[in-house]
Amino acid sequence: MEAAITQPDSKPAAALEYFRQRLAQMHPAYFAMAMATGIVSLAADQLGLGVFARALLWLNVPAYCLLWLALGLRIALFPSRVLADLSSHQRGPGFFTAVAATSVVGAQSVLLLDNWPVALALWWLALVRWFGLTCAIFVGLSVKEEKPTLAEGINGGWLLAVVAPQSVVVLGCAVGADRILGHEISLFILMSLWLCGGMLYIWMISLIFFRYMFFKFVPSDLMPPYWINMGAVAISTLAGARLALAGGDVPLIASMLPFIKGLTLMFWATATWWIPILVILGVWRHRVRGFALKYDPLYWGLVFPLGMYSVCTLQLSKVLDAPFLLGLSRVFVVLALVAWVLTFFGLATRLLYVLLLATRSRREAAPSLPSVITHQQTGRLS
Repeated sequence: MEAAITQPDSKPAAALEYFRQRLAQMHPAYFAMAMATGIVSLAADQLGLGVFARALLWLNVPAYCLLWLALGLRIALFPSRVLADLSSHQRGPGFFTAVAATSVVGAQSVLLLDNWPVALALWWLALVRWFGLTCAIFVGLSVKEEKPTLAEGINGGWLLAVVAPQSVVVLGCAVGADRILGHEISLFILMSLWLCGGMLYIWMISLIFFRYMFFKFVPSDLMPPYWINMGAVAISTLAGARLALAGGDVPLIASMLPFIKGLTLMFWATATWWIPILVILGVWRHRVRGFALKYDPLYWGLVFPLGMYSVCTLQLSKVLDAPFLLGLSRVFVVLALVAWVLTFFGLATRLLYVLLLATRSRREAAPSLPSVITHQQTGRLS
């Protein structure tokens, strides 16, 4: 039986009830926090900021575990809400953040800690979860009887379905193809996943761009996940670059290197094209139209693309032997760190509010000692 959300009968229960309500309403895309923290950590490490990279690593691991705990509690206490989210056009694709977060934490494990057994286990977890979610979400949405219009149902969050398989490719290359199923077959699988993700991007971005151009567009429509428009092709760039670097000794990959490099450059160029468009739209949303700028867990979906663009640009510079791209990578790692700090500050403020609510509730509910003594004496006299 699903837990019901009721109004608290006493003030000490206020904080607990607030937590239950937040858990019931928890957005499936909350794993974007682990995605963002992990990729910013990797970007910092690749550009020589080892202190920041390690600090974010040890912050991200417990955060990732807590997110799994929260998801498990939500499934146990509010199963119908989880199922409703899975079949929701607006919220369903957010579940793919768990796949990407798992892959990013795995990449941190192998690149920062050289712990490939943990990374390999996380790769298998990410692959299985990606396959399960792909079937559950897309089949569920296909057979759903009541569906929203394109304008109401499509958003940038749909591109998380692209980010997920590409993240599996990135982690697979980091772990080493020879540690998965054998060098050649593993690279073939990773190559297929990469191309699958690229095709999904073409399908989905066509619908999103059509929605931009031919439907009414208001500030509330421009949610932070629209930055995944850029992030999805940025991680596709990184996956392609990793494949090119890892598979040069395999005949199948070697014969396709010009194609891989060309498609990877196309992905990077597309990601670069999106950046000024999204910045201008953000200014229009908050400055021109006055939309309030406040913390939303979906803002982690903005931090992730900035960090990913830094990492993919660095790897692309290696594949194309283009050192002039390194400066751009350094700029974006700084932007990603700033965005991460601001978003984390918003999260910390939200958590502080919950703690203050709990503390105030306990103080208001606890009777003072004199009042207890007076009550006891009154009881004896009566």
